[in-house]
Amino acid sequence: MFDINGGEFLVILVIAALVIGPQRLPEYAEQLGSLVKRGRAWIAQARTRIDDETGDLGVDWEALDPRRYDPRRIVRDALLEPETAPSAPRPAGAAVVPVAARAGAVALSGPAPFDDEAT
Repeated sequence: MFDINGGEFLVILVIAALVIGPQRLPEYAEQLGSLVKRGRAWIAQARTRIDDETGDLGVDWEALDPRRYDPRRIVRDALLEPETAPSAPRPAGAAVVPVAARAGAVALSGPAPFDDEAT
């Protein structure tokens, strides 16, 4: 992020200690310690809040592993499945109703109307 290696960081710390001075150094170290404690507490609180709000998502990650799926087995199982029978066979005398005559269907006569507000 800042491209500072260990030696450069050590030089910055020594310069900061000289600028701050030995009398104020314990005070600033205490402030830094309290800042770190508050930061850790805030992160822990945020983590527990996120866990409480999301709850247990119930995702079984092993079931979603793509290495478990064998395409040959999936195709074989699909081909060997028995076909399902039609849900309700029609009686022999039942008339077939065209789609346009069903309830709610509108029969179009001529071209579709033009809508100038459509995108």
